[in-house]
Amino acid sequence: MAGVLVFLLAGEVIGRIGLVDRSYLPPSSAVLLRIGDLLTNGGFLQDVGFTMKAWAVGLLIAILIAVPSGLVLGSLPWVNSAVRVLIEFLRPIPAVALIPLVILMVAEQSKIEQILAAYAALWPILINTIYAVGDVDPVPREMARSFGLGRLVILTRIALPSVAPFVATGIRVASSIALIVTISTELIAGGGEHGIGIFVLSASAVAGNADVVFAAAAIAGLLGYLIDLGMRYLERRMFRWHFERLGRTA
Repeated sequence: MAGVLVFLLAGEVIGRIGLVDRSYLPPSSAVLLRIGDLLTNGGFLQDVGFTMKAWAVGLLIAILIAVPSGLVLGSLPWVNSAVRVLIEFLRPIPAVALIPLVILMVAEQSKIEQILAAYAALWPILINTIYAVGDVDPVPREMARSFGLGRLVILTRIALPSVAPFVATGIRVASSIALIVTISTELIAGGGEHGIGIFVLSASAVAGNADVVFAAAAIAGLLGYLIDLGMRYLERRMFRWHFERLGRTA
């Protein structure tokens, strides 16, 4: 909190003394007032809702693909080896670099954002799940096999509970990435009617609107912070035993 206060104070001082033109860098107080205005603006709240819906759908798609795929790849080394090159080839490609390709395939703005958010969020969840399955204690697995339990039962009853906290961490990291990509896609692709990125793009085209642009950007950052905070809370509530074992209290 102290860091935020120092940052705001620095922005206020720089804006007030005219070190930077206020049309480019307004004082923090002006931005804070504009944040209050936006949070009571029905049109802007509709943009926020549109962005959050695209973010949520994209993240859900990523989870539904990455978790089962990670469980399979982590438990079947020969499958992992077969597709490893493909994963390492696709993973470094920035989601925003695929915007032109996705636009050619999909015309609807929300679907473009959902696809790219899902693509970007897929990798942290997938990689975390693969490595978590590989690190599962082999003793319980071998004991289950000795009792004649099948691979599916071992995966769901033994591997999955051990893997779940690491999957949750991957989802938390992916949630922030998905939000960044969703807003970035709105900014870069444009063409839509709603979304935080579309709002920022429209506001930046009007002279003297720097406070509006900064306020919208600050709200986007606040959303990311609240999402991360909520994810951390859920992690600690759902996997209290995991954090206690690591010597951390919930």
